[in-house]
Amino acid sequence: MADGTDIGTRQRTAEAADDAELALVDRWWRAANYLSVGQIYLRANPLLRRPLSAADTKARLLGHWGTTPGLNFVYSHLNRVIRRDGQKMLFVAGPGHGGPAVVANAWLEGTYSEIYSNVGNDEDGLAELFRQFSYPGGIPSHAAPETPGSINEGGELGYSLAHAYGTVFDNPELVTAVVIGDGEAETGPLAASWHSHNFLDPAADGAVLPILHLNGYKIANPTILARMPEAQLEQLLRGYGHEPHFVTVTDPQDTATAHRDFAAALDACLAEIRAIQGARRVGGLDGDAATAAWPMIVLRSPKGWTGPKTVDGLQVEGTWRSHQVPLAGVNTNPEHLAMLGRWLESYQPDELFDGEGRLRTDVAANAPAGELRMSATPHANGGILLRDLKLPRYEDHAVEMDRPGRDRVSAMLTLGSWLRDVIALNPETFRLFGPDETASNRLQDVYEVTDKVWQYRIDDVDEHLARAGRVMEVLSEHLCQGWLEGYLLTGRHGVFNCYEAFIHIVDSMFNQHAKWLKVHRELPWRRPVASLNYLLSSHVWQQDHNGFSHQDPGFIDHAVNKKAEVIRVYLPPDANTLLSVMEHCLRSRDYVNIVVSGKQPSPTWLNPAEAAHHCQRGLGIWEFAGSEVPGEEPDVVLACAGDVPTVETVAAAELLKEGAPGLKIRVVNVVDLMRLQDAAEHPHGLTSRDFDGIFTTDKPVIFAYHGYPSLIHRLAYRRTNQEGLHVRGYKEEGTTTTPFDMAMLNGIDRYQLAIDAIDRVPGMAERHSLLRQSLQDRRIRAHNHTRVHGEDAKEISGWTLSLE
Repeated sequence: MADGTDIGTRQRTAEAADDAELALVDRWWRAANYLSVGQIYLRANPLLRRPLSAADTKARLLGHWGTTPGLNFVYSHLNRVIRRDGQKMLFVAGPGHGGPAVVANAWLEGTYSEIYSNVGNDEDGLAELFRQFSYPGGIPSHAAPETPGSINEGGELGYSLAHAYGTVFDNPELVTAVVIGDGEAETGPLAASWHSHNFLDPAADGAVLPILHLNGYKIANPTILARMPEAQLEQLLRGYGHEPHFVTVTDPQDTATAHRDFAAALDACLAEIRAIQGARRVGGLDGDAATAAWPMIVLRSPKGWTGPKTVDGLQVEGTWRSHQVPLAGVNTNPEHLAMLGRWLESYQPDELFDGEGRLRTDVAANAPAGELRMSATPHANGGILLRDLKLPRYEDHAVEMDRPGRDRVSAMLTLGSWLRDVIALNPETFRLFGPDETASNRLQDVYEVTDKVWQYRIDDVDEHLARAGRVMEVLSEHLCQGWLEGYLLTGRHGVFNCYEAFIHIVDSMFNQHAKWLKVHRELPWRRPVASLNYLLSSHVWQQDHNGFSHQDPGFIDHAVNKKAEVIRVYLPPDANTLLSVMEHCLRSRDYVNIVVSGKQPSPTWLNPAEAAHHCQRGLGIWEFAGSEVPGEEPDVVLACAGDVPTVETVAAAELLKEGAPGLKIRVVNVVDLMRLQDAAEHPHGLTSRDFDGIFTTDKPVIFAYHGYPSLIHRLAYRRTNQEGLHVRGYKEEGTTTTPFDMAMLNGIDRYQLAIDAIDRVPGMAERHSLLRQSLQDRRIRAHNHTRVHGEDAKEISGWTLSLE
């Protein structure tokens, strides 16, 4: 065993585990391995009471064995220190495809049977435990929401370490042990996650114990870190700011040495964690002392450890061949079936389970008690710990107005003052996450009550950096997402603010969280957690100093593919509606809320009370902006969703009222995008009757939308007036230019919207050809003005709504 620390020092500082304790750990490990193999292969005869037959095995063999014994090994040892120290601990399985391990340990601890009464703690329960795994109508092969103690979905690798750090922020008594697979360690999100300790405050936060599990192989190839020379790997991990403890299993048969070495490393790591935390909590150390190296373990063990050594003359243990199902032919190959029987018997199940199939008392003794069991910790079922936020009255931050459209304010700046008070009222349960963009997105008022947390050197020129803070800024959207997910799933609240175009970086992470919530909501034992709130700004329509690279509103399209029960999308048109929407989002549970708002000054359309009512409806007719006659159908509907499209729509209605008196115009603003769906498809959807009452059944609807036009057609595809719906939106045009030029390049400007109405209302084109030509001329002049002066004309940038 090589070690990044002096072995003698570690042995002196760590409490040595005695032989009896390690024998107990070994029995638990054997039991967990037995249950794991059984889950992959068996559907009957769980304790081999009779000779194993092909009929006892599953027709379809699914699962991942290779990483599983390593996960079981670590879990067994963590239980020892939990029992000894009463340590609150959470287990995150980075190789979550090692689902058999986490399920097996949950059953051994008794938690599984407590939650799922049909999977009892006897032989019948074992049979059901085995049968259900990767079986139709059963449970997934990955660590999943169905798995007690799990917060990390193993279907996609790379997020475990970020999740782990999210769990310990504001959790000073918690240690989260995270097993990182060496394949997972090759992903970008995981590589960035090694920096997370720089955002950990030892005085107020818990600790993460990373356990890098090097078993050498991915599905079919060796892994980079496993092949890296150990001296180089040690330099890499030390460079990241960790103190690595290396544990190497040189002889797979010598499990006693492996247990002793790992126990010593684990004890040393926990002692070092306590020392770092104690120094900050007692002494309040600052400066270089704040960057003390956090301990971690590097465990080298054979892939598929304790499984078949060779199969059909080929090496399996210690190679990529053990990654999934080492014995693939148990249904048809008698030799494979016999090998499976010998493999299962090698764990000596009679020593582990009694005559009724219950775990023997001397094995069960390795389980911690009650909520100290990692499968039963409330930190893995965060809704148990969740407490409502104390929210300030948003009306106290709202913009007062005497008429719509005259006062221009930054919606995001207004929201910043409200979020400042949210942070002040919730100093231990709310955090704001973002990739270096908090001030850029105009939320800088939060710095009046908090700083950005930072543990490395702080220079005199730096602003708003401190050892403790509620703002988490790192230029990695992956880390922001991962930290926030871990924070939410352990019972806290937060907001992820980001430039709209770059939230796509976490598309896949969003997918996994949305899927997790979908299943989580169906499990009665999992309590609701705070919603994941995306606040997207610096959006596509206002890119005065950025270009084409910063223009992409498509995250909404991506999000609405997920289950309707989970997804909510809001496009508040002004500061007051943004406040109302965000208050709702921070009170909500088990959703993904996407809120898009511009940061530049924009008209205020509704007073605080009107804004709240409008947001409750989700959409509504703006009588002040239209010209329809009560009791009569409109001639045209001008609809909008998004702050810039709203400005252009209201301005287009004004142009039509001036140029075509008598035209009956209805202006509809949509703040809750999901209202456009049918009520049968989304909980927020409108019934056909309500939709037709607002958008009519046969009148032209000119819809100016914030994003890609096809989404509106997709959401409204079953509506009566689908043929009358004409949508304008972003069509991949524009670069660094003025806001109005962006609108013109993509066809959502006021002149084009008014022309669209003229073209689509029967008889308008013939009666108002001069108006149409005038609108075209004004559009050309506005375009030319930007090219000559580099800014929008004052009649555009200074426009306010006239109510005369």
